[in-house]
Amino acid sequence: MVAAMTSPSAPSGTIPQRLSSTRPSISFEFMPPKDDAGEAVLWEAIARLEPFAPDFVSVTYGAGGSSQDRTLRVTEQIGQRTSLTAMAHLTCVSQSVDDLREVLAGYAAACIDHVLALRGDPPGDPGGEWTAHPQGLDHAEDLVALVREVGGFEVGVAAFPDVHPSSASLRDDVETLVRKADAGASFAVTQMVFDAESYLRLRDEVAARRDLPITPGLMPVTSVKQIRRMAQLMGTPLPAAVVDRLQAVDGDPAAVRAVGVEIATELADRMLGEGAPGLHLITMNRSTASLEVLQNLSHLRA
Repeated sequence: MVAAMTSPSAPSGTIPQRLSSTRPSISFEFMPPKDDAGEAVLWEAIARLEPFAPDFVSVTYGAGGSSQDRTLRVTEQIGQRTSLTAMAHLTCVSQSVDDLREVLAGYAAACIDHVLALRGDPPGDPGGEWTAHPQGLDHAEDLVALVREVGGFEVGVAAFPDVHPSSASLRDDVETLVRKADAGASFAVTQMVFDAESYLRLRDEVAARRDLPITPGLMPVTSVKQIRRMAQLMGTPLPAAVVDRLQAVDGDPAAVRAVGVEIATELADRMLGEGAPGLHLITMNRSTASLEVLQNLSHLRA
């Protein structure tokens, strides 16, 4: 059992306002459950994490933009059943502009006022060639502009410290984030970070151009199989130092988990020490590893 550290008071204001606080923000990412058993696990995780008064939580789409209806339902229920500020993901995958407007109308009706606007991965093959819907949008910046045009939402976007697989260079990714900011994005959350230097480099390059707070995504690894799958989905190789530490204890689940939490804690400590506005913990709908990382960082949340 992980002991709970003293919770801060419930945050107020928009997500960008919370990110501007001198206290590092904490947020969590959940996935829409696939079935009733998965839903029970999700709500158990939410119940354990809510006392930490996170600045927000987000609910993803499934792979390739699937599970949109469940994303809306779960995000709405989080807003109704908890004290948490819920942000919904929105992607361009397989959706026309009219479809996107309809989704946004559903979010607004559910009193969801923060959206993470993403282009999304090609359905069925995250590494495949992207093709937009014939009446849809081709870039995340276009989706940001649409959400701003509809109005009533704060818009966040994704950032890629290890360079997006379709980008030629870090410079391209910086330019993409600048365009997203110019389209109306007010904050960014990164893909999961396993190299603090990559995050800091991207953060500094963007900060020289625009005022766009970038929160690093962090996932405490609990299995070697999981990290291999994550590398495949991210489209970028993981640092050898991270892989080597985990593979050294492969076959011992408790040791893998301990090393995964240790790595996540080290990364978090470094990035927060270098001025990251907070941490976005990717929970995989499980709470314990995230709670262990937070316990290790309790001195930063006092």
